Amino acid sequence: LIGGYGMGFTLRAALAALPADARVTVAELVPEIIAWARGPMRALAAGCLDDSRVQLVMGDVADRIAAAPPTYDAILLDVDHSPRHQLDPTHADLYTPAGLTALDRHLRPEGVFALWSDDPPDDEFMRVLATVFDDAAAHVVDFDNPLTAGVSSNTVYVGVSRTG
Repeated sequence: LIGGYGMGFTLRAALAALPADARVTVAELVPEIIAWARGPMRALAAGCLDDSRVQLVMGDVADRIAAAPPTYDAILLDVDHSPRHQLDPTHADLYTPAGLTALDRHLRPEGVFALWSDDPPDDEFMRVLATVFDDAAAHVVDFDNPLTAGVSSNTVYVGVSRTG
């Protein structure tokens, strides 16, 4: 399950790494993002939305998580700026012990949860993540940023499901 299509980088990377029989659900809240991916950004999208392994669900990934399972091998979220800076205030619950536990119920045993964040690692969120997931970690990803002519950093939080 990928929450947030954005510019499709996560989906393209997942499809490149997954076998032909894999299934990927993408939940995107903003229809204009998908129209943009199928229109002016078609070359960047590289046809990934038309891949037979992809199921596109228009709606909030938080609603998908709150609904009854299916279960996933991985849930990858990029829907807010960070656990502390949500684009939608209703997402705040996703980053609590109860919200992460609800998300964990959708993971198979040893399934992976990953969350992109625009902020540096957050010790408080790491403590919350570690109460729900095994092997909770925050990975800083540095990248060249041509807009600033410097290096920018993001954080990717990762946790492995204890129970699924």
